[in-house]
Amino acid sequence: MPRTSEPGRSVSSRLLDLLFSFSPGESELSLAELSRKTGLPHPTARRLVLELTKTGALEMRPDGRFGIGVRLWQLGTLAPLTESLRTMAQPFIEDLYTALHQHVQLAILDGEEAVIIERLSAPRALGLVSQVGGRLPLHCSGVGKALLSHAGPELTGRILAGELRRYTPRTVTDPEMLRRELAECRRTGSALVRGELTTGADSIATRIMDGEGRVVASLSVVVRSGSVQPQAVLASVITSGLGLSRRLGWRPGVKVRDG
Repeated sequence: MPRTSEPGRSVSSRLLDLLFSFSPGESELSLAELSRKTGLPHPTARRLVLELTKTGALEMRPDGRFGIGVRLWQLGTLAPLTESLRTMAQPFIEDLYTALHQHVQLAILDGEEAVIIERLSAPRALGLVSQVGGRLPLHCSGVGKALLSHAGPELTGRILAGELRRYTPRTVTDPEMLRRELAECRRTGSALVRGELTTGADSIATRIMDGEGRVVASLSVVVRSGSVQPQAVLASVITSGLGLSRRLGWRPGVKVRDG
């Protein structure tokens, strides 16, 4: 439900609502769509959108729709965790891609979802539900399970107690079964997900640790079901994950910590 324009809301919160209306699947929005998604009256939305456009945070397209501006994109690249991870992970992602010619992606935890911050995809690889900047559910994606297994009891309990949406007939929606899977993920440092989020897609994921042993990201390869044996890919994914973790300061003697 869109938020309304109650008098108590600050101008900054309204500006943020407008900016956060954009997503990978809706990178261009009309003024009417922005008004509807935020609950702002049309005149208010128009005034604020024009202010954002003047500063370069938004850009007006030739057809009158709006999209994220270059200045806001430049600001986003300064996010230290995301940018340093993307830079350090690039060689490992490229090596996995060169060896396997499949989707290779890096994700971080944001709230109750995983956010893809980098991906390389082969031209003929199967289609996936999300792109860079997109969000994935924690309970049925490879990167999501790798992250959720180390997210700490509060978030894990909230996810298990909530609605576990069934995306395919293979999606695990039983809380106790999922709890056992997460325990196995913690033990092995990896997750194998077969057709739970996208029919015909298997994901092989591993955790990424920093120098203090905190799990800060997950790395995965997504393959077409039956094209390769996931167990054959697992060793390469885990090795890449450990290599990236070392780049972030982790060493074998450092205990892996939950969030």
